[in-house]
Amino acid sequence: MENLNLVPPGPKGPFTENWLAEAILVTILCCLPFGVVGIIYAAQVNTKLTAGDTDGAEKARTEAAKWTKIGFWIGIGWIILMCLFYFVLGVSLFGVATRMD
Repeated sequence: MENLNLVPPGPKGPFTENWLAEAILVTILCCLPFGVVGIIYAAQVNTKLTAGDTDGAEKARTEAAKWTKIGFWIGIGWIILMCLFYFVLGVSLFGVATRMD
């Protein structure tokens, strides 16, 4: 009987996610400083894993996830604050314009 291995080759375990794509998106769309820190840690995951440093790779993955999430939520908060600012500014300018007529 043949041994049919249907599992695709590739990394196994907790290191399949290095947060690099998410960190890049956070850098571009949300918050540049925290996204860059996330990219730096995410880039270290595969390097440390290849070198055999699984503890270091796990720590880098955890740090990349932390900084990416922080950048995401700060970016979302900033976007919400800017929308509120422009809404209040628009309402106040519209209110002043209608009172002057």
